[in-house]
This record gives sequence, C-alpha cells and structure tokens, in this order.
Amino acid sequence: MKNVKKITGILMMMFLLSGGFVFAQDRAINANQLPKTAKTFLSSHFKGIPVNSAIEDREIYGVDEYKVYLTNGMKMEFDSSGNWKEVDGKHQKVPYGFIPAAIRNYSTKNFPNTYITKVEKKRWSYKAELSNGLELEFDRNGNFKRIDD
Repeated sequence: MKNVKKITGILMMMFLLSGGFVFAQDRAINANQLPKTAKTFLSSHFKGIPVNSAIEDREIYGVDEYKVYLTNGMKMEFDSSGNWKEVDGKHQKVPYGFIPAAIRNYSTKNFPNTYITKVEKKRWSYKAELSNGLELEFDRNGNFKRIDD
C-alpha cells in the first residue's frame, strides 16, 4: 500500500510538471504586432511583398520566436526581440542585403552559377543553402568552415 501511494505521488508530480508544457502555443498575429526590429527588417529587405501570415510562438515564459510567411512563399523566423534567425526562400533567391558580406562574397566567387535560397543565423555560426543544394557553413564572422552534406 505504501508503494502504491509513492508511485501515485511520483506519477502525479510528473503529470503536473509535464502539464506546464501545455501552455506553450502558437498564435496567429497581425504583421503590425511583430517587434519593430522584425517590421523594419521586412520593410527593408522584402519591400512590396505582403505578409501572408505571422505566428507568435509562445512558451511558458513569454514569446520564444516569430514566424512570418510572405505571399511569395518565403518564410522568416525571428527571435523574441525581432532579430532574424532564418530566412527560407523556398528555392527562390533571398535578398542579399542582410547577409554578411563575407558570406555573400564567398558564395558568389566560389559558386558563380548559384544563389542563396536559405540562410540561418545561429549563436556561433551561419549556414547558407545554395540553389544547387549545397549547404555552406561559416563561423560567426562569415569565414567559410565547410560544406555540410
């Protein structure tokens, strides 16, 4: 009987702890509700391409990230402050204005008949996907590291 109470207590605790994850949810928002930094990014680099939808990815402790889908099919991800994390052109050429010059220069010099279709900014690195399917990895300063296969 004592073990049943102990197991029941453990299961109850696990249920309560896992229940916190239920509160994490995505919520559709208006593009005007995006952080100013994200709105500025969109108007600077994607001028004239309307936002089809915007999603606020909420976690227990607030907003984790924003996802923005444009009418031309492109998708962006922004952190909670509105800084870009990923721009996916969905096989279309992404604008180069926000991509660090070292990455732009390396990809155009070494792969002249291709263009960047997706770029991802991580904490210590960048990843750029080219129209020919290659994925290039760079350090945080834009120095080429390797081709990811």
